[in-house]
Amino acid sequence: MATFQINKSDKIFVTGHRGMVGSAIVRRLQAAGYTNVVTRSRSELDLLDQRAVHQFLADAKPDYIFIAAAKVGGIQANNQYRADFIYQNLMIEANLIHGAHLAGVQRLMFLGSSCIYPRNCPQPIKEDYLLTGSLELTNEPYAIAKIAGIKLCESYNQQYGRQYVSVMPTNLYGPNDNYDLANSHVLPALLRKAHEAKLRGDHEYVVWGSGTPRREFLYVDDLADACVYLYERGYDGPLVNVGCGTDVTIAELAETVMSVVGFEGRIVYDATKPDGTPRKLLDVTRLADLGWQARTPLRRGIEQAYEAAPFRQ
Repeated sequence: MATFQINKSDKIFVTGHRGMVGSAIVRRLQAAGYTNVVTRSRSELDLLDQRAVHQFLADAKPDYIFIAAAKVGGIQANNQYRADFIYQNLMIEANLIHGAHLAGVQRLMFLGSSCIYPRNCPQPIKEDYLLTGSLELTNEPYAIAKIAGIKLCESYNQQYGRQYVSVMPTNLYGPNDNYDLANSHVLPALLRKAHEAKLRGDHEYVVWGSGTPRREFLYVDDLADACVYLYERGYDGPLVNVGCGTDVTIAELAETVMSVVGFEGRIVYDATKPDGTPRKLLDVTRLADLGWQARTPLRRGIEQAYEAAPFRQ
């Protein structure tokens, strides 16, 4: 991986800048001294509108694009809004990647999700395991859309010589997370549930599933650091997993959340709710070999996420 010639005035377009990942990337770029970070809200640029996206990219001519925009949600939202998840994510990535190519953008980074890997994957999950088995049914449409984004990048690289990189983060949490209990991911849902149970003086709070699945959690600012690290070093190789390399059970996670929040009740597991994939731990050897590793321990990250959570304000 050759070091890329960095110009802090390069125009860098970050999509999804109001979301958890996009906002973290913007924070990281600004902290590093980049002076020309470009963002557009949904009202300013509808990423589902192909003509508008292509026109914007043709006019703006960014030097680099981080594709952090996506329709995201937890198990319930993924399962309930299957058509929305596959259609919107396919359109967002196709409009941006093809539009970038038409505008002559040589380099970009597409952010996917670890749910792209088969449900019953050997652990830890290597990048080479992609497309070697069946997906988890509850988020299959979202996963298929993200796989399509990876293949779009690979195809434009092969056919047109572009340098479109794909990175696959593990489960993320942190500032600007979604705390809506109807469609949030497990960690923010647990934080809000524990906080509200504490305020009500409850003696218990409910955790979906059996508590036995294992998950890996990465603080979102660590992901942003990894993305900018790869950008600055001109990485243009194959798919890269981004994680911390360790996992915990949902039960252990729930107990840590209780400790951080200060809720002293007990956990009740709702076995009528789905567990999802039994285990999902990424092999981060490729990224470690490139010289990067996560820095935020899980408990500290949860403390920081809880401190910034909007339901506490």
